Amino acid sequence: FFFFQNVFFAMESVQCFGRKKTSVAVAFAKRGRGLLKLNGVPLELIQPEILRHKVFEPVLLLGKERFAGLDIRIRVNGGGHVSRAYAIRQAVAKAVVAFYQKFVDEQAKNEIKDLLIAYDRTLLVADPRRKESKKFGGRGARARFQKSYR
Repeated sequence: FFFFQNVFFAMESVQCFGRKKTSVAVAFAKRGRGLLKLNGVPLELIQPEILRHKVFEPVLLLGKERFAGLDIRIRVNGGGHVSRAYAIRQAVAKAVVAFYQKFVDEQAKNEIKDLLIAYDRTLLVADPRRKESKKFGGRGARARFQKSYR
């Protein structure tokens, strides 16, 4: 009986992803008691300190009370420190919006969405920019080798 009860609670969950450059973060949100974990580690322990504030932006914007009934577990891979941080914050923001749409009400979802978009659009909309590929005849995408006429 306990197993079935657990399955029932697990049903009330959403899965969202955030992307930035080559890093992808997947956020799994379900009813709970306000846990925020990144790869099994509390979100408060993210290094470096400056990026921790970036990751916490959705929480600080929406307030702790909106996260009180939510457990969010995040997996992230690829990219560097900064792009990971941006992918995480996007995944968290999208997960909260999706959860509120699915299991709370439309009005609360719209409130949250408007707040997030007014602050920073990249919290909900992915940045499509990618690295331009290298071409032959040079060291990078645009730079060319020097030419000499001797």
